[in-house]
Amino acid sequence: MNRHVRILCAGLILPLAACTVGPTFKRPEAPASEAYLPRDERPAVPSSASGQPSTNEFEQHIIAGAAVGADWWAAFDSPALNELVATAIANNQTLAAARATLAQAQELAGAAAGARYPQVSLNAGAGNQQYGAQFLGTFSVPAFSYVAVGATVSYTLDFTGGIARTIEEQRALAQYEQSETEAVYLTLTGNVVMQAITVASTHAQIQAVDDLIVQDRDNLKLVQTEFENGSASKVDVLTAQSQLASDQTLLPPLRQQLAAARHALALLVGHAPSEWAAPDFELTSLKLPRELPLSLPSELVRHRPDILAAEAQLHAATAAVGVATANLYPQITLSASLGQQALADQADQLFNSANTAWTLISGITAPVFKGGTLRAERRAAVDALRASSANYQQTVLASFVQVADLLDALDHDAELLAAQSSALGTARSNTELARESYRVGYTGLLQVVDAQRLLLTAQLGLLRAQAQQYVDTAQLYLALGGGALH
Repeated sequence: MNRHVRILCAGLILPLAACTVGPTFKRPEAPASEAYLPRDERPAVPSSASGQPSTNEFEQHIIAGAAVGADWWAAFDSPALNELVATAIANNQTLAAARATLAQAQELAGAAAGARYPQVSLNAGAGNQQYGAQFLGTFSVPAFSYVAVGATVSYTLDFTGGIARTIEEQRALAQYEQSETEAVYLTLTGNVVMQAITVASTHAQIQAVDDLIVQDRDNLKLVQTEFENGSASKVDVLTAQSQLASDQTLLPPLRQQLAAARHALALLVGHAPSEWAAPDFELTSLKLPRELPLSLPSELVRHRPDILAAEAQLHAATAAVGVATANLYPQITLSASLGQQALADQADQLFNSANTAWTLISGITAPVFKGGTLRAERRAAVDALRASSANYQQTVLASFVQVADLLDALDHDAELLAAQSSALGTARSNTELARESYRVGYTGLLQVVDAQRLLLTAQLGLLRAQAQQYVDTAQLYLALGGGALH
């Protein structure tokens, strides 16, 4: 091989000293704050930490600094729920699409990385050629056929770091898709748990209304018997009939809510509603976690998918500024080719050293006048970087607000449940007393109806408060970033 060719090939392979233009990405520092709420707003704490045993049986305890488990839904201690979540993870189409998009982004990042290496291609060809007289002057070469085979090597010198920044940008975008996939996974598992809670709560509410309707029918039968005996008026009969009809109107909306939750679960597990039946969850089959983990703010920003996605976008925007800056500088390309050429009728001599042909080419392309396009593109990249930085900060703040809201909500859930439980006990006693008074003739049917109305309101209120506590508990796990993507 010619000495010049060897020198050029060595130059193509050896790394060249170069600078990398544009800003270097630095991961945002974790917040120094150790709490989500101001000091005058205190969330529920472990009784051992407060020094006083809790008097509220519905209170949950926060374990500060504890990490959220990978399978956070297992805290509800429901084998049926665990199985349902696993089914959704395996079959959900939205998650499958997110994973495919992630794989695409990773492949694109790999494709971009290939630009940092010399590009080698093999060439082979055959042809027939005739040179024109003006090209050869006084020489005359008859038409001839030829065959050729060889290799071409080209390499772009990345002395400004433009290629490196492009690779960095693509890898950051792949990391963004990774975080987006984790967010889809977290949303999926959260939606499964939420719909399961809706099914359980709606079942309980339907049962409470059914029980009340049974009592309404008993009241109507009792009043009709007394009316036939002359001890009750027609007004009492109409009152009992009206109450029965009114309570029956409560069932269709609840049944529709139950059907919608079941259909939503079918969608989440990747089936049509006609092909799959959702489990009939009950509130009693879901155990409410009494101890809740609470990641510190400094840990939250390193685990929550939407924050990590915003960070990856910030990284990509930073690298994009470097790419736009590198475009302002010249680009140098080196190429070399080495091959064998022979006339078609001498193809057996193709690999004879005398038939070796080679070329060495170096080129430089420098932007001179682009109408301000390149500098405008760089300014646009800087603006995009500022926007990404602001979006990242906003995402972090919004996550802290969400956690703070849920901590307060869980405190209020415990208070509401205690009040609803007390109201239910009072309503039951009042209903029993009203029925007994009606049987002995001390009160009219209207008092019994009113007492039953208060009882139903208290029962539904307690059930909804219980469901809300389950929902807020699940949302706290989600707000803390949930577990890792499986």
